Amino acid sequence: MQIPRTHYAKSGDIHIAYQVYGDGEVDIIKAPGFVSHIENYWTEPRFARWLERLGRGCRVIMFDKRGTGLSDQVPELPSMDERMDDVRAVMDAVGIEKAALFGISEGGSLAALFAATHPERCSALVLYGAFARFRDWIPDEEHLEVFLHYIDNDWGSGESLPYFAPNFVNDAVLKDWWGRFERLGASPNAAINLMKMNSQIDISPVLDTIRVPTLVIHRTNDVTININGGRELAELIPGAKLIELEGNDHLGFLTGNGDRIIDEIHQFVLGSKAAAEIDRVLATVLFTDIVDSTSQAEALGDQRWAEKLEAHDTVVREELRRFRGREVKSLGDGFLATFDGPGRAVKCALEICETLRRQGIEVRAGLHTGEVEMTNEDVRGIAVHMASRVASQASAREVLVSRTVRDLVAGSGIGFNSLGPKQLAGFQEPMEIYAAAPH
Repeated sequence: MQIPRTHYAKSGDIHIAYQVYGDGEVDIIKAPGFVSHIENYWTEPRFARWLERLGRGCRVIMFDKRGTGLSDQVPELPSMDERMDDVRAVMDAVGIEKAALFGISEGGSLAALFAATHPERCSALVLYGAFARFRDWIPDEEHLEVFLHYIDNDWGSGESLPYFAPNFVNDAVLKDWWGRFERLGASPNAAINLMKMNSQIDISPVLDTIRVPTLVIHRTNDVTININGGRELAELIPGAKLIELEGNDHLGFLTGNGDRIIDEIHQFVLGSKAAAEIDRVLATVLFTDIVDSTSQAEALGDQRWAEKLEAHDTVVREELRRFRGREVKSLGDGFLATFDGPGRAVKCALEICETLRRQGIEVRAGLHTGEVEMTNEDVRGIAVHMASRVASQASAREVLVSRTVRDLVAGSGIGFNSLGPKQLAGFQEPMEIYAAAPH
């Protein structure tokens, strides 16, 4: 088939390269692995055939994540929030309201997080050779350093092929293509930085919030991503179906059951009729609170306190707008808000605290990410109570987060200091709490 034309979608100020091909009533968004180059895909005949087969009966949308392939290079590591924004930008550019997400390898973590956060835009979720925790890809720091050394010294040589397709180590044509895949996918420094970001990935705490039909496909002896990664995804995502295939090559288009992967995907996405419960979504909940508000109100008097509250409310609402937060309600001396990305939520809380500090108003904040029930006027769920309890532990100008929030902000550039386990009112088990470090 003719190589699809490459287009660009705008995600904020970043251009995201994407292609559209195939035909059918179901749209599939393919989230790539570690690095990618959508035009180079088609230069490997076996890969091209595999992709063409995927597009029979479905319309396929492929893209390069920011910082990789044909998409814009970025000066800072991309966070999961920004990567989810990129998926939405591509969907909007193509005019898609809802699609099946097909996440491969590291792209599976992105696809799963997107499905949890935006179930209204996800009809089904397919994960191939994927993982929730980075350790199922690279188990420890020693192995990570080995791979980083390879990138620093031999990136683009194709010498890493045995770690992705051991059955094809003597295939000179594939090795040559794999070297080009590395070079075109990312520069060495970009690849190193991406791996450092990937090493922080752990989306396991939010997998039970996924409410869309999910299929997990994994080769039992995959040399790149341990089978435990696929099994954990299937175990923790409610109702997920796991298909284990023979083989140890990670690259899906290779070995005899590559066609079966496509067949299983088609059968699943074309036959899936379940609707997502769009009133229950994964969200990051933020509580803010003016420190010692009661004593301040008594000391200032009604008029001056009202002026101070107005200044406070103006700052909070401006920062919520800037970081795309949703104001749920004012609490008199604070706010309850939700975000579809934990990184933006933490940055917003830090900006609120700092901006108000400069105006002589001290606030504190607490955040937790979990499943919530959205209504037009309120938000409910255990995640709301947990965020409130986290906020209650904070001191003036302090932004505290749960471990779930910390684990989900890989690549955001936010630092955290552990405060150890805290016993929160209403919860039996102590919770790990972290203080977000100001920029």
